[in-house]
Amino acid sequence: MPAAPAPTSRVRRCGRPRSARSLSAWPDGRAAAPAPPRKPRRPSGLGAFSWRGRTHPGRRALACQTMKNPHYNPTKSHHRPNGFQNNHASFRGKRWHEILRWRWQAWRAGLPKPLQEPIPVVAPDLAFIHGNAQAGLQMQPAATWIGHITVLLQIGGLNVLTDPVFSERCFPVQWAGPRRHTPPGLTLGQLPHIDIVLLSHNHYDHLDEGSMRALAQQPGGAPLVICPLAHRHWLNRWGLHRVVELDWWDRHVIEPSAHNHRVPVVLTPAQHWSARTTTDALRSLWGGFAVLSPDCHLFFAGDTAYSKDFVDIRQHFAREHTPGQGGGFDLALLPIGAYEPRWFMKDQHVNPKEAVQIFEDLGCKRALAVHWGTFQLTDEALDEPPRALAAALHAADLPAEAFRVMAVGQTWRLPPRP
Repeated sequence: MPAAPAPTSRVRRCGRPRSARSLSAWPDGRAAAPAPPRKPRRPSGLGAFSWRGRTHPGRRALACQTMKNPHYNPTKSHHRPNGFQNNHASFRGKRWHEILRWRWQAWRAGLPKPLQEPIPVVAPDLAFIHGNAQAGLQMQPAATWIGHITVLLQIGGLNVLTDPVFSERCFPVQWAGPRRHTPPGLTLGQLPHIDIVLLSHNHYDHLDEGSMRALAQQPGGAPLVICPLAHRHWLNRWGLHRVVELDWWDRHVIEPSAHNHRVPVVLTPAQHWSARTTTDALRSLWGGFAVLSPDCHLFFAGDTAYSKDFVDIRQHFAREHTPGQGGGFDLALLPIGAYEPRWFMKDQHVNPKEAVQIFEDLGCKRALAVHWGTFQLTDEALDEPPRALAAALHAADLPAEAFRVMAVGQTWRLPPRP
């Protein structure tokens, strides 16, 4: 299908949203049922960091846990009896004094610095998005950045959402923790019917209870959630019962229909960790996804530090990409934010220079920068990652268009895979 002309949207710039009213609104006017009252949880300090002992999620914290890993397979090196670990380097938890050192140094240096310019936001091209959603097998591959790590992917006749986060805060409670600087590029009510959710891991800025509860009640039925091992219990509790859990390199195939192509989805390794409470460190798996639709081979990295995993991923899919089809992933969603200070964040989040290295390791044709501009999670200014990415691309002699930074709400229309 020939590409439609790109919309001429005027960029508007905005600051912090006033509210997160979008969690219950749907296009047909129906309101999602209110969530049942829940016992409030005691916030766990910095959210993902453990305040119960001297160590952040790591080997000593894991050794103290009594719950066994029901998915444990001793033949797999990333499995442990009580959880999971990385392929190439074990995540070492941060101790009390390291957490305090980070916060003290940031306070002394006045970090993070204020924005030099507002985060760009555009009005979404709803006519294209909803028309494309109805196109079935003629759907044009497209990616719309909703903010942070959340992207609406339209490929293979399917509407796919990555790590849906529409809430005002990414924290166990909505009265504390990191607050949105920019509103979602689309509200939940503006989304087309979501067929699939790709969930990378359980951190609060990736697995958002309010958003998942709302998606469970979308008109037309809840989406299929594809996720790493040991996430089903949360999702079931929130009303999502169509759940496929995968181990690294496991494959789930979306079977073809009159409306969509056959689309294999593969969970890939990442260099990261997991924790949602102070007692479940490393108990659930984390990862990225390869989505191999006939019209677009897509890679979603999730959260990750740099590792050799990305060379392994390129080799693993080389035969399926095939040189005759241009080789490599057609689009990679790669994180570029939440990376300072490096001594604290290097083993869990890439910086823009490392994101460019992943781009080259994967051999992908183009990439979209995600995981920036929405939540102030670390010490770099919220608008710094795109500038650092531009410098890294220049140093690597790569064109800026190959690794694109988009405005919140903007849609990238992609050429179909040959």
